[in-house]
Amino acid sequence: MFKIAWSNLYPYPVPEGHRFPMEKYELLPYQLKRLGIVSDNQFFEPTSQIIYDLSVHCPHYLHRLFNNCLTKKEERASGFKQSKLLIEREIQITNGTIEGAVSALKVGVAFNIAGGTHHAFRDRPEGFSLINDQVVASLHLLNNNKSKKILIIDLDVHQGNGTASMLQDESRVFTFSMHGAKNYPFHKVKSDLDIPLQDNTNDNEYLKTLYTTLPQILEKFKPDFAFYLAGVDILEHDSLGRLSCTLEGCKKRDEFVFQILKNHQIPVMVTMGGGYSKDVKIILEAHCNTYRTAANLFY
Repeated sequence: MFKIAWSNLYPYPVPEGHRFPMEKYELLPYQLKRLGIVSDNQFFEPTSQIIYDLSVHCPHYLHRLFNNCLTKKEERASGFKQSKLLIEREIQITNGTIEGAVSALKVGVAFNIAGGTHHAFRDRPEGFSLINDQVVASLHLLNNNKSKKILIIDLDVHQGNGTASMLQDESRVFTFSMHGAKNYPFHKVKSDLDIPLQDNTNDNEYLKTLYTTLPQILEKFKPDFAFYLAGVDILEHDSLGRLSCTLEGCKKRDEFVFQILKNHQIPVMVTMGGGYSKDVKIILEAHCNTYRTAANLFY
């Protein structure tokens, strides 16, 4: 069965005035077990120690980050107040994505309850992202001869500007992002392929675009591994999404991604990304659908 990275450090105190539910990181594991989608023995807790190469990030930035010496401007951009717990959390998330990816090479798929910190740049934090877990994990696989060509499928509603920036000169990784055209970040960094979607894009438009585009990428780039950022902030209920996809449309998105990767025998590491519906039950249902889909297809 697939492995799932999770830790009690993931829930982090949200800054005052933050109006979006973040408790999904704490609730999701219990909901997955309650519904019988996964079992206890599928979860693993990554260490909060630095054990992998983070040098894709600027050394000066990492020094300031790990010593709680970010500027006030950087702290505001990150969305978090600096603390030792925050740093431990970010390292655990990154370690979980790396270790999950290695596990996926053996069984086809793995998950991180958190992760998808695609707004982190080489030298600065942004948008609840301090260490770019998918970039670090991609370089870990490539530099340790575990993969030769990686595809990052970023279907969070927000463009992965940090990921695009950090990998713009890395030919072994193809970055693909479908996101809200008028949504955050307002300054987009060019991915290998960006598909900006207009406000109120519905299931039919969204899925038609994905069904056409992803097979073409696989055919041309021929990756041997994929990272999938499965944000559920594409939902019509989402406070930050601006798209109009339904729970069923979001589920069909996941089914298509998993099925086509399985058909091409491409292992995939999944991170959860965004989800900001005011009703946390909707977020949990959408995320649970992603896990359920993978369980049904791979086992």
